[in-house]
Amino acid sequence: MDKWLFSSESVTEGHPDKVCDQISDGILDAILAQDSGARVACESLVSTGMVVITGEISTREYVDFTEVVRNTLKDIGYVHGVQPGFEAESVAVISAIKEQSGDIAMGVDRFKEMGVEEMDAFGAGDQGIMFGYACKETDELMPLPISLAHTMARRLSEVRKDGTLPYLKPDGKTQVTVEYHDGVPVRLENIVVSTQHDPDVELTTIREDIEKHVIRPVVAKELIDDDTKIFVNPTGRFVIGGPVADAGLTGRKIIVDTYGGYARHGGGCFSGKDPTKVDRSAAYAARYVAKNLVAAGVCDKCEIGLSYAIGIARPLSVYVESYGTSELSDNEIEELVNEVFDLRPAAIIRELDLLRPIYKNVAAYGHFGREDVDVPWEATDKVEAIQQALKDRK
Repeated sequence: MDKWLFSSESVTEGHPDKVCDQISDGILDAILAQDSGARVACESLVSTGMVVITGEISTREYVDFTEVVRNTLKDIGYVHGVQPGFEAESVAVISAIKEQSGDIAMGVDRFKEMGVEEMDAFGAGDQGIMFGYACKETDELMPLPISLAHTMARRLSEVRKDGTLPYLKPDGKTQVTVEYHDGVPVRLENIVVSTQHDPDVELTTIREDIEKHVIRPVVAKELIDDDTKIFVNPTGRFVIGGPVADAGLTGRKIIVDTYGGYARHGGGCFSGKDPTKVDRSAAYAARYVAKNLVAAGVCDKCEIGLSYAIGIARPLSVYVESYGTSELSDNEIEELVNEVFDLRPAAIIRELDLLRPIYKNVAAYGHFGREDVDVPWEATDKVEAIQQALKDRK
């Protein structure tokens, strides 16, 4: 028997890096709500008492960036009294936004009036490599370690916000280690939860409450046995958190955003970028392709790799890895992908309807496998087309 352990982590919406991702995507959403043709590459930095927003934004509309920042912090829970030194009402917001370079914009023409035959004129917004993955380990076709880590992280925020555990504060992290036998997840080796809390709460209370209200409700009982180790706030104290404890940056949790390290990640982050940036849109498309292939029964697990060049519409390469779980060769699956899916940037944007304010919802707790929000790249609406294409080959 081939046996191994694999770990993945997640963070809550109050983690300083995730605060930045939500600010950047909040600004993107606010702009797209008014100007779907805008070009946005927004970066954020947070530290004690301050939020800095920078990057390149070209839009015809006005957005109050300061209001977006403050509302985002309020939604997360950084309000007066929660974390002195970083509060929505008083934090300084510093803006250093500039317009997108004309040299970059040159390769990315507006395409609202384009017909299908004209989509080759809409080039990728940058060069880059992107990956997508799907497998049958969970109902949402995600790897089990990252799925459980995200579920526990979301649960941490839920019990904080609904008053179940009112002494919790916004910052937190989760981690799970899954034991695999011959590629099948069978049990959890360990679970780690670190959560910010009020200073006057005893560690024994926190540990009992987290196991009762966060871990046990979301982890299947058959995955936990007598040898599973559970660690809650292993340092013993987590009172100072968020941007007061650690500076945050947009795009510094890219493995949390994707597959928890279980599959490859491309060269760039997602948050703050409009969908003309293939770092974002092509990564979503790759997940869409992989998930539909697995849902259609073509393979049990699948990784899709794409590469692009700035100003060029068609992918420079399409890579398929099915890990020996398909009756088809990877080359045959690649041909199937090219037949069923149009992976030119304009086609991806149109197919997945990406010029909408839908991004802040996925800026925390992962961009993939999200059944709690409605995102188009998680749809399995290409299953019938894939199966028909396979029938036509016979």
